[in-house]
Parts: sequence; structure tokens; C-alpha cells
Amino acid sequence: MDMVLRTNRNIDPASVLLTGIDPRTQLLLPRAAEQTSTSMRGKERAAWAAGAGVSEDDLLQLLEVLRFETGYNVNLLRDNVSNLMTATGLRSDESAILTATSWVQEQVVNGVKRIDLEAIRSAVVDLGLSAGHAWPTVSIATLTPDPLADQAVHALEWVERFDGVDAYTRRRPAEPATWEQLADDIAGLPGCLAGLDAVLVTGSLRLATGFAVGAALRKVTGIEVAWKQGPQLWRSDHPYDEPLAPRVSSLDLSQGGEIAIVVDVATTATPDVVAWLKQTHAPVGTVLTVSPATGTPKDNAIPDAATALALAVGIRDVARRAARQTVHLHLFQAGPLGLALLLGHRWNRVVTTSVYEDLGPQGYELAFTVSA
Repeated sequence: MDMVLRTNRNIDPASVLLTGIDPRTQLLLPRAAEQTSTSMRGKERAAWAAGAGVSEDDLLQLLEVLRFETGYNVNLLRDNVSNLMTATGLRSDESAILTATSWVQEQVVNGVKRIDLEAIRSAVVDLGLSAGHAWPTVSIATLTPDPLADQAVHALEWVERFDGVDAYTRRRPAEPATWEQLADDIAGLPGCLAGLDAVLVTGSLRLATGFAVGAALRKVTGIEVAWKQGPQLWRSDHPYDEPLAPRVSSLDLSQGGEIAIVVDVATTATPDVVAWLKQTHAPVGTVLTVSPATGTPKDNAIPDAATALALAVGIRDVARRAARQTVHLHLFQAGPLGLALLLGHRWNRVVTTSVYEDLGPQGYELAFTVSA
């Protein structure tokens, strides 16, 4: 059994029990059970039990399964609900969430205390919430824990194996964990998803990992992939007219026979990449920069799912042409995570590709090597 008390309120700093919450599990145990009845913790524990009308043993039994998710961000909750609605085959846009929320509020106002499955199914039909396609989830968490991990068909929990104190600083595995170990876990995904033809990726991951997940679940595996990019569902089976050819510029480095491709979609990364390639004397002779065909790189350069998939195919086609001139590609990305996932999903008939993670001021680091 698992119970959650979820609130946007923060923990009372004066509570000895609440300030002892385990940040990993969100449980008050084991610290809530520590110290004697005469201590401050013991006295508060007794007060909680008396207030609930139970014994301290019963209280501790409850605290074994009751997780406290405090200071909960409403926008994060909305995103998680949207992902769950997508996973179960429901519409998950803002309008659908508001419609469903209003229905639940109506049940509360009418004094309904228990909503059975049949009532929910009827509401889905009556409110027009069905999307007609369920997306089982696969959870990949490297930056922050994924609240939907326990709902996933398969989950990779790597937060504690990444270096850094928060989502902003976690950019590489912390020793003894390695990129190779994460790559092995990702490579095993198809075997863990046997029998499925589509999955929604949830969790928190950076671009190199997103590409690697998409590449592990390439179209040839028969599994379609999707990612909630804001309110939109960017999916690999979305219809599009034709590949969207990106703008391509070329820079000669004359450092070797290999080619680097820089995806400049959300921002311009090429100058930093070129500086790093020169500093590290990488065996790259040519740097190809791909960017939106119209306009300059910006965080909203891709307006919708059809454009994202068409651009991913267009960038893949650039890589295929480059592959005729080299045996090895180096890929650097500056774009939305959904594009990285779709790009990896379409990365076939290319050549062996090294995919790099942006470490910020420290430059770049080889994260994954993808055979293609």
C-alpha cells in the first residue's frame, strides 16, 4: 500500500516530526520512530497519535506508507496529470484537464464520496475525453525523481547516480556510475517493452540521454515513442507532409576526417562547440550546423508535433548525406527534448555516432556512442 499527502504548503519548520522527512522516500520514518517519549520528537509523536485517536504503534504503521509531498508545484501536478491522461488514452490538453477537474468538483459538491470505475468510464464518454490511443509509459529519471515511475511499464531511476545537487547541476554520472552503464540500461529497453507498439517517455533527462532513448527504440523496433512537450504530445507516428529540410552551414576545421553536426534549434551552440573541438583537438574536419529553415534559433522555433517530426527527419537526412563522406559523426544538440527523442528514433542508415552532453562551462563530454 502507498499513501500520499500532497500539498502546495511547505513543511512547518517548528515540527520535529515533519523536519525529519527522508528526502529520498518522502517518509517520516525512520526518524519519526527515534528517541524516547520524553524527547521533543517523542512528545510530538504522542500528540499526533492522540489527535488521530490511535496508538503510537498504529501511527508508526501508518507512517511506514504515508509519503509527504509538500511544497508541491501546481504546474508540475498539472503536467503529471496530463501525462497520466495521455498514458490511459485520454485527451490531455488544457481544455480536457479543466473539463475533468470540473467534473470531479461537481461530484464533491453533490456529496459523492466514492467514485467507481463505471462512473469514470461514463464520464469519459459523456465529456468526450477519449483520445482513442493509450500510451503506456517508460520512465527515465536522471535529474529529478519521476512521480509517474510507479505507473510505468519500465523505469530507469538514475537521479542518485548523477553528479550534482539539483536538476540544474546534474549533467553527468557520478563515479562509480558511468555513461556506459546508463547506455546498457537504455539498450535493454526494447526487451523490457516486449509486446508494446508505443510508449510515452516520462521523467527528466537531458538531450544526449533523450537521443539515446529514441535510438534504442528506433522505428525498426516497431515501437513508436512520444514525449509531452509542454501541452503538446510530440509522437513519432504523427502525420506530416514531407521532411522539413533545415538550414545547413559548414565550417572547415581541418583537424581530421570526421564530421560534427550541431543542432542549433533552441539556441546557438556552434561557437561553443567549435571552441571545444579545437581545444580538445577532436579529429573533426567539418562542422555542419543545422537550424530552422526560417528564422533564428529560439526556444519556440518548433510550433507543433508535425513540424518536430518533419524537422527530425530532415536533420537525419543531412546526417545520411554527411555519412557518405566519413565513418564517424559527432552530434551536439541545442533544442527541445522532444526533438532529441524523435531524432534518435529516426537515426538509421547513418554511421556510428558519438553523442555529447553539454556540461556548461566545462564544455562537452561524450555520453553515448550509437551504431547506425
